[in-house]
Amino acid sequence: MRVWVDCTAAAHPLVLRPIIERLEARGHAVRVTAREYGQTLGVLERLGIPFEAVGRHAGASTARKAGAVASRSLALARWARPQRFDLAIGHGSVDLGVVSVLLRIPSAQMQDYEYAGIQRQLAFRVAYLADFEPGERVLDELGIDRSDVLVVLRPAPETSAYHADNPLEERLLDRLANAESVTSVVIPRTEAQAFSARARAAAGVIVPDAAIDAQSLIAFADLVVSAGGTMNREAVALGTPAYTIFSGRMGAVDEHLIAAGRLIPLRDPAELRLAKRKAPPGVRDPRDPDLLVDAILEARNRQ
Repeated sequence: MRVWVDCTAAAHPLVLRPIIERLEARGHAVRVTAREYGQTLGVLERLGIPFEAVGRHAGASTARKAGAVASRSLALARWARPQRFDLAIGHGSVDLGVVSVLLRIPSAQMQDYEYAGIQRQLAFRVAYLADFEPGERVLDELGIDRSDVLVVLRPAPETSAYHADNPLEERLLDRLANAESVTSVVIPRTEAQAFSARARAAAGVIVPDAAIDAQSLIAFADLVVSAGGTMNREAVALGTPAYTIFSGRMGAVDEHLIAAGRLIPLRDPAELRLAKRKAPPGVRDPRDPDLLVDAILEARNRQ
């Protein structure tokens, strides 16, 4: 088959990589498109996934979002029409959904947050790290002092429709910047977040200039704090203590992890336990991505 995969956020190449690899191993031809947003293009490049960049994120404005969906969907339709795809795969890609309907391409969509909008109501657990082995190279690239407590901080998805204001972030960054023997790595979603973090940063706070091996960083971190979902779920899958400061309506996956004691809601930066982890890094309870590949192919046959 000819398969089209669309990546619209930085987490998508990470989730879809094993699916792309397994589809190609089964003899299917896969083409990848990507939207310019955050580190999406940089992550694809780091993973060695060939792609075509089409469109960019429009920011938080609802009107601009609608315009961006229309313009990007039109551009993708022009690109996809002569390709004659047999299947389209996305992770909450609104544009892929529009084009799939217009061109009558069978599609399979995934989502890890069921409150992200009417068109994204299907939620799945997506932390596929079955073949992942953390590498320490990222620690050297960032100049991490291994004797320090290593904290990974992910700001809120402020351009998403489901985002709510999160004043806890600034207080948390202040505490981390002033903590002794602590190195904090802030993984921004946008250039504005990167600029803000660098402006507030002191010694011990690092803001990477480009896409990095964030999964390895999370694996070796002593704790992760995120105002989103993906990095916290990756931390849980990698056995790294994870704290959530998400300010929107909590998704079912996160509620389950909180109830199981594997994800900790953080209400006050003073409650954050800055200590070296005891457990060694590595994947906990890996799952086989072929299960998801089979489900995607089965979904196509039903359409």
